Amino acid sequence: MIQVRYSTSPSGAETATTADLRESFLVPDLFAAGEVRGTYTHDDRLVVGGAVPGTDEVELPAWTEVLGTASHLEGRELGVINVGGAGHVVVDDEKYELDHLDGLFVGRGSQVTFGGADAAFYFVSAPAHATYPTTALRHTEVEPVALGSAEAANERNLFRYAWGQELQTSVLQFGVTVIASGSVWNTFPPHLHDRRTEIYCYVDLEETDRVFHFLGQPGATRHLVMRNREAVISPPWSIHAGAGTGSYAFIWAMAGENNVYTDLSPVALEDL
Repeated sequence: MIQVRYSTSPSGAETATTADLRESFLVPDLFAAGEVRGTYTHDDRLVVGGAVPGTDEVELPAWTEVLGTASHLEGRELGVINVGGAGHVVVDDEKYELDHLDGLFVGRGSQVTFGGADAAFYFVSAPAHATYPTTALRHTEVEPVALGSAEAANERNLFRYAWGQELQTSVLQFGVTVIASGSVWNTFPPHLHDRRTEIYCYVDLEETDRVFHFLGQPGATRHLVMRNREAVISPPWSIHAGAGTGSYAFIWAMAGENNVYTDLSPVALEDL
């Protein structure tokens, strides 16, 4: 099952109802036992999805009616992160074991199958102009970047899996940010990516916790209330920041004109 989202203008987001905002930007219900679900957004033509193998292996669907190709990765590259228990991903007959928050980059042209009774795989694919090697990205082996402070309630560790350096990709970037205990804010102060779309997926929340995710142009922000394992689309004109009621992490993924991690525009708090 795949849904299609069309681009939304900044002015449309500013005057939208809460229901309209959720329909345009929120991506819920990605994870269902025994299924692979996805959403295609016309913003930089990203696909975001969830695969929950259960007792059987499940394949990455071609979704030919949307992508127009015989296989999903015929012209795309893929980033995968396991948000559940231990599992594995088979790429062209090679098996990669992934524990919680382990990642995998898969190059263009590959065939992908997901497995693991307790696993839940979050993935993002983007159009690719070249083919680069499939690479396992162990969460425990990625050196985190410490950001923020306890005093500002935004202390966090940034784990860069694919970010335009070390691992070569066409356009795809992705990683995980883990919020420190006692902190609530992520990506704050916020910024913009004029040349890239970014998608967040909030994970490791307790069932009763929520994240208040802020979006929109700096002078006209809106918000969404989000649950565990829900994703949100941030077009290039939108900030992306949030605050949670409990501990959590979020997976960030982006693609667009380039994969230069520092190609962003900070937003001053007085401009919000």
